[in-house]
Amino acid sequence: MAEIKNYAGNYVFGLDIGTRSIVGTVGYQKDDQFIVLAQRVKEHDTRAMIDGQIHDIGRVGATIQKVKEALEEALNITLTDVCIAAAGRVLRTINIHVDYHFEEDKIVTTEDIYALNSLGIEKAYDEFNVKNNSEIKFYCVGYSIIKYYLNDYPMGNLENHKGKTISADMIATFLPDDVVDGLYKAVEIAGLKVANLTLEPIAAIQVAIPEMYRMLNIALIDVGAGTSDISITKDGSIIAYGMISTAGDCLTEVLAKHCLVDFVTADQIKKDSENKELIEYKDIMGLTQKISVEEVRNVLESTVRGMTKQVADKLKELNGEKSVSAVFVVGGGGKIEGYTKLLAKELDIAPERVALRGEEVMQKIIFMEEDTIKDSLMVTPIGICLCFYEESNNFIYVNFNNQRIKLYDNKKLAVVDAAMQANFPNDGLFPRRGRELNFTINHKSRIVRGKLGEAAVITVNGETADLYMPIQSNDRVVVTRSSAGEPAMLEIKDLPEYKASLEVIVNDQKISLPKFALVNGSLKSGYYNIQENDDIMMLNEYTVKQIVDFMDVSLNQNMNIYVNNKLADFETKVYENFSVIWTMECEENQVINSEVKQNQEVDGSITVSVNGNPVTMTGKDSYIFVDVFDYIDFDLSKPQGKGIITNVNGNKTQYMDALKNGDIIDIYWS
Repeated sequence: MAEIKNYAGNYVFGLDIGTRSIVGTVGYQKDDQFIVLAQRVKEHDTRAMIDGQIHDIGRVGATIQKVKEALEEALNITLTDVCIAAAGRVLRTINIHVDYHFEEDKIVTTEDIYALNSLGIEKAYDEFNVKNNSEIKFYCVGYSIIKYYLNDYPMGNLENHKGKTISADMIATFLPDDVVDGLYKAVEIAGLKVANLTLEPIAAIQVAIPEMYRMLNIALIDVGAGTSDISITKDGSIIAYGMISTAGDCLTEVLAKHCLVDFVTADQIKKDSENKELIEYKDIMGLTQKISVEEVRNVLESTVRGMTKQVADKLKELNGEKSVSAVFVVGGGGKIEGYTKLLAKELDIAPERVALRGEEVMQKIIFMEEDTIKDSLMVTPIGICLCFYEESNNFIYVNFNNQRIKLYDNKKLAVVDAAMQANFPNDGLFPRRGRELNFTINHKSRIVRGKLGEAAVITVNGETADLYMPIQSNDRVVVTRSSAGEPAMLEIKDLPEYKASLEVIVNDQKISLPKFALVNGSLKSGYYNIQENDDIMMLNEYTVKQIVDFMDVSLNQNMNIYVNNKLADFETKVYENFSVIWTMECEENQVINSEVKQNQEVDGSITVSVNGNPVTMTGKDSYIFVDVFDYIDFDLSKPQGKGIITNVNGNKTQYMDALKNGDIIDIYWS
């Protein structure tokens, strides 16, 4: 072929290993076009595959061998590497939301986004393993970011934005190990090596839904023989995958029963109904029969209706219980008459918005063989080839902490991917905080976080590395667990609510009293180390007894105690800047007190100005400053500042200083 001689690059060999047949495609990409040099199709001789899954590896491998040889003969080349796709039937998907918090606002870096994505994949693994009740090992073969968030606000690109929390809605896709091994072994039987493994829904989208349309909420239905695979796009991403196990073979089985023929004959009747008005066949008795295309449609109508209802229900479930804007249908099963109209009806959208995709999406696909039919059957096979340029994925082996593990290589593999596949605990990768401290302060909950520990120590092939270092096949990765930091510790004196001292006036002398806190009912000093679940109340007062004990003085029974010039006892509470006086009762004092009592009965009065207002004090022969508080509204028990300012005639005064008629008094909180 002249085209081969003129092309010096590498060819792409893609295999669509379907339930009914295997399609082989060889071609290459030139600018924005894909040149298909040749295609060959071979149907399975037996039902070696059922519902998209290999049941007889040997027979499938033999059929692949025949397709490979036919292409080699047609092109006069030797094929060694092949691109394949896993069927939608075996996919498992998990939709998750993940948050990544920083200690404080910071500029988001590429590493932060990678850490967020890795955390999301790990969360998807955890949720998937909870739901996976089998012993089969699954691999995460890809993930899509549906939407990023910065401080809970949707964001297209997080990098270089400043925030405290970054989040993502993600969809992670998993494949079972036995399915992957079955595909690999089948192509190995044919003497081939896997160059790229993709997913059939992704392959179909490569051709059927161009990148510019993926901003729309569109569904792609790949109706094969065994399964109907569903994928949905929105906002530029694939947001969901799904599958129902009802497809073309169900229609074939209905025809087989109606016409009394074997499966292969029934399948041919189904195909002929696409372009013939009258189909002739032989039943199992060897008798020649005829069936009209109208009868075929009538026989299949209820089954097609059931198929489209199942597809519509599944599509709505995947799309948030609502329909999509449009649906593209590919695959042979979707070509049956009435399929697209019935699906549109079930989805309650206009019939013209559900359409088969074939030649109209292959404008940039050039077929070198003139007899090629450009229809919906060709979409997935060509998409498998195109995925090679987009993904180039395969499975590789690496050594992780002396354990040989298999990884799906998306050409973006890093140490963290190997760690997750090896079930290395996530808290062993990243620096761990020490134990946090939880307590209450004045009835409000408070948390103090522990200190960060050391990051994991990582080497790749003996060289120092980090979590995001790329890895390749046969790399040797060693990860030593990260350490936890010191637990949170806090003394009461370090609390914002704590004030170091309380100042009161005792017998006209300023006394500085250390501040205490009530912890779980017991008095503690500022040097007390707070413990988990402590209940702390900051004390802003002393009792007279506590002041006496602190000053280490002895008061006998003949002592009188005054707080703010009012008779008090040991339990009376004393606040910031309060005055405390204690006096000795003796015979001389008793005489003085008797005289004072007599004088109090004498009618005497003075008028002073308090904060600009005249105040007349009566009933005593003489007055001291503290007497003013009996005539004004000034609550000493509720401090409203650091201290009380007391001035008489512009000069600072003491509580026991005498007052005279006409004095100008100022009293206020500082």
